[in-house]
Amino acid sequence: MIAVNTHNSRDTRRDFLRNASCAALSAAGLRAGLGKLGLLSLHASADPLAPTDFKALVCISLSGGCDGNNVVIPNDTTGYAAYASARSAASLAIPQAQLLSITPPRLGTAFGLNPGLAAIHPLFAGGQLAVACNVGTLVQPLTRAQYQSGGARPYQLFSHSDQVIQYQTARSDVKTQTGWGGLVADEVRSQNGGSAYPVVTSVAGTQVYGQGAITKPLAIAAAPTALNQVLVLSGFNASAESVARRAAMDQLRTQDRSAVLIASSSDAMQQALDISAAFATDPVLTTVFPTTGIGNQLKQVAKVIKLNQTAAQLSLNRMIFFAQLGGFDTHSNQITDQGNRLTELANALKAFYDATVELGVANRVTSFTLSDFGRTLQPSGSGGSVGSDHGWGNHQLVLGGAVRGGDFYGVNGPNGSPYPQLTLGGPNDTDSRGRWIPTASVDQYAATLATWFGVPAAQLGTVFPLLSRFSTPDLGFML
Repeated sequence: MIAVNTHNSRDTRRDFLRNASCAALSAAGLRAGLGKLGLLSLHASADPLAPTDFKALVCISLSGGCDGNNVVIPNDTTGYAAYASARSAASLAIPQAQLLSITPPRLGTAFGLNPGLAAIHPLFAGGQLAVACNVGTLVQPLTRAQYQSGGARPYQLFSHSDQVIQYQTARSDVKTQTGWGGLVADEVRSQNGGSAYPVVTSVAGTQVYGQGAITKPLAIAAAPTALNQVLVLSGFNASAESVARRAAMDQLRTQDRSAVLIASSSDAMQQALDISAAFATDPVLTTVFPTTGIGNQLKQVAKVIKLNQTAAQLSLNRMIFFAQLGGFDTHSNQITDQGNRLTELANALKAFYDATVELGVANRVTSFTLSDFGRTLQPSGSGGSVGSDHGWGNHQLVLGGAVRGGDFYGVNGPNGSPYPQLTLGGPNDTDSRGRWIPTASVDQYAATLATWFGVPAAQLGTVFPLLSRFSTPDLGFML
């Protein structure tokens, strides 16, 4: 909430502007760089401009490191036997009878999804859901022999915080404060007609993913908070005194603009007020969402997309969203905990996809997962407390009407498949615990999404500086 106190007559003009702008920045999640704002009013266009080429990316972070080995599982005789051999004794294997059957044409053998994904299972056969196999943070392509001989590895490879940042920045060689979502937004912001509404909106707090060189993300509360309540300027009402105070505040923000700090603070405050005006209504959806954390986040995203279709202040052609579901750091009680989290994810994703159908934008909105890393095939613990440890390569889900669904995608590894060979100490393993060396990099995974989103091929290297080190910038899962 934007909370601006204008009752203290002793505040100097500069103190007032500083305090008001800080409140606006805190509430809106806007971190405008000094001297870089150049903001245009969201009211610059008087008439709604219906987006002619609308596209949206929805990133869903599975916080804690989702165990992909129990998300996508071989379901043929040989493959399931290898999986069960590593996990059954510790009661970490999903019973084969419970798997949700899928047959990706690229591999030509049977696989199964975790039963928690039942709500989106039909979308695989329907062609809206794809799996990107064995994706992970990489500095360059790496074999088992190269890894074991000290070849170039991502820094702090099995650290939660470091790997989260690397997934969100697509940089495993250096630390950076710009995320690939924000850098993609930098490249497409001109397609939004000069609107000051940020390309990136987070419903899960401020994350590095949405920070660009120019782009600064907007952070808003998830549902059930109404959109017309997410950025409320408090301290004013319809009384004469209140109207006078508001007029004084607006007039004060026109002064001292020769000072960079004052001008930046005033502009940031105005941007927050303009966004608040754009959120003057709370759209209603027919689609029913689950009232879970991730369900409420994706419902809010759908409502913003609907508002974009009707509000004169928005009418954007490009939007990026960030959502997050936690609880995947499953060192113990993994079967139950991961299954519950995947059920929450699938139910929310299905509702969100249904909402995009309701809004007529199913083929213009693509949702996708990220996670810290995969987990070891070898279990940790035993009995009811069994789980798995920090791994590396992982499987990601991509969902939407523009997805080449019903298949697996990635880069073939030493076993001739994008799906790793489930052998402890095998050719895909870093050691003997089943930590899969990624065959597809985060750079390639993200660049495939960025290309569909409209980033020109010539600019992909700006967003993903390491991309040229890999065989292809496009894994092929987008139409």
